[in-house]
Amino acid sequence: MKLKKWTVLFLLILILISCSSEKILKIESPNNKIKVSVNTNKGIYYTVNFKDSVIINPSKLGYEFKNANTLSKNFIVTDYNITQSNTKWNTTWGENSVIDNNYNQLLICLQEKDGSKRKLNLYFKIYNDGIGFRYEIPKQKNIDSILIAEELTEFNFVKNHSGWYIPANFESYETLYKNANLNAIESANTPITLETKVGNFISIHEANLTNYAGMTLKKNEASSFSFKSDLVPWPDGVKVKTKTPMISPWRTIQITENAQDLVESNLILNLNEPNKIEDVSWVEPMKYIGIWWGMHLGTNTWTLGERHGATTEETKKYIDFADKHKIKGVLVEGWNTGWENWGKKDAFDFVTPYNDFNLKEVTNYATEKNISFIGHVETGGAAQSFENKLEPIFSMYQQLGVKAVKTGYAGGIQTKGQFHHGQFMINHYREVVKTAAKYKIMIDAHEPIKPTGIRRTYPNMMTREGVRGMEWNAWSSGNPPEHYTILPFTRGLAGPIDYTPGIFDILYKNAKNRVKWNDLDDGTSRVNTTLAKQLALFVVLYSPMQMASDLIENYENQPAFKFIEDVATDWESSKMINGKIGDYITIVRKDKNSDDWFLGSITDESQRELDIELSFLEENKTYIAQIYADGMNADWKTNPTEIDILKKEVTSKTNLTIKLAGGGGQAIRFTPINK
Repeated sequence: MKLKKWTVLFLLILILISCSSEKILKIESPNNKIKVSVNTNKGIYYTVNFKDSVIINPSKLGYEFKNANTLSKNFIVTDYNITQSNTKWNTTWGENSVIDNNYNQLLICLQEKDGSKRKLNLYFKIYNDGIGFRYEIPKQKNIDSILIAEELTEFNFVKNHSGWYIPANFESYETLYKNANLNAIESANTPITLETKVGNFISIHEANLTNYAGMTLKKNEASSFSFKSDLVPWPDGVKVKTKTPMISPWRTIQITENAQDLVESNLILNLNEPNKIEDVSWVEPMKYIGIWWGMHLGTNTWTLGERHGATTEETKKYIDFADKHKIKGVLVEGWNTGWENWGKKDAFDFVTPYNDFNLKEVTNYATEKNISFIGHVETGGAAQSFENKLEPIFSMYQQLGVKAVKTGYAGGIQTKGQFHHGQFMINHYREVVKTAAKYKIMIDAHEPIKPTGIRRTYPNMMTREGVRGMEWNAWSSGNPPEHYTILPFTRGLAGPIDYTPGIFDILYKNAKNRVKWNDLDDGTSRVNTTLAKQLALFVVLYSPMQMASDLIENYENQPAFKFIEDVATDWESSKMINGKIGDYITIVRKDKNSDDWFLGSITDESQRELDIELSFLEENKTYIAQIYADGMNADWKTNPTEIDILKKEVTSKTNLTIKLAGGGGQAIRFTPINK
């Protein structure tokens, strides 16, 4: 306790000294490795040091307005305050059940020297794993309505780091990640992850994206290593429309000494508000299967006809399979009318079944077997139409006993000029989650806004797509083996991914009478992994709702399916054991509801041997390791389905050598035994 008081006193002295001379305010992380300086002399600029070296040069802060002068310079510091917090909080579900929330915060109150003397507050929270900063325009006499033309936030990196990114896109995140040095990157969606030459990591993203536009980055002409915020606009070009008091999302800079600390960072979650749902007993992580993959393969259709997938009879087969194999949920896409009108305005009414699907009969059947029927609402981009009907749609689902709904926004937003990632849609996505919570319904969103930690505040926001996922393997050249080894270090930093792993018929040998329906399908589609890697993805790519996405006939009499039956979806703790972005990664997670641990290890196109220390296991206990490994001759190109399944006794002192085929993986369940 005395040490904390001295730390705060030291920081306050720093601030007092700097304020009296150059108006430079300083704050450090609890471990003193990250330091931020804010200079208000000729504008507002922040600088970031990591381990005594500058990593972000002075970078501008402020706003340009459409209806007022720029709010970025000619300020005086009217007040400042530094506070410290070192607490823990319990997650409703997640990668970890308990999260440390340890930071120092600097609040700076600014006022213009002349003119209207507008006020602006800046918040900086400094954690051991990074920084969050945000703007606040408080309620004041001379500002009411706000039209933000530009947010002036800059990220002026000192060196030409290597970056992993997808180019900025206001509509979609479904792009393969690229690797390039900063001077060759023109724009990026966030998160963008940078690796320095000394092995440190930096990732830029945002947290608590609320009533605001999504942030992308674009090259700042001032420097080839510099980027500035580029918010997604409204149709008239304005970026954000709001009123005072206004508070922005947190701009986040994760900074870690190694890749493990980056993957294990909880910065994004910590910068969100605590849970606002009083009763969360109905929020339940789960595995699910569903009528979905056949439509992407082209063996079934969403529309009514002889190949229609979502029939009452077929759905009952999936419910029976789920009941037999300890799978909690069954998703059904294409049960409702409107798919025949795809591309037309307001194609769906969201509630009327096709005549070969009895919604009440199916949901009753699922309830009898204690299986969760997962509803589906595809909007085709008709977000406003969906929002206008939220109450009756979710009320219907609640009355039918449905506890989870998958939403979709494929295609352009039908409200003229709106983008998926603009303020209009940010508010829509949030309204869906809040209304769903009212009816005790969990949400799995596809074609979503990126995750920014809102799952902490609304734990019924379970998972989302926002990634180039499994479906791309059904009707295009697919996702290359390295794709999966990049995601945990990039998109995975933002939050859960509904990637939908678990394809066993990797070469589509059992997919008879496929019909091409997508222009990207050149007839060579397949899944570019081994079977063991498909199992490992259930651990490596985190989601509290994990879909075993293949057709159920491909799981029948398959010993490898036992791992999917056993793997958990809610975790006590998670650790990255090893990894290199774009090459390989190994993750272990402890089940929240048992003493079991699960390991997932994957590689890119190269075969590897990895030595794994099992020190994460509890001491003085013996475990059975149930191992699902690439077969001796397995290879993602030539022999993807060969798999070895074996058991071995291990302890926390055991070292395992994991052999991964090219494009392969390994999945292990560790179960303690009594001896």
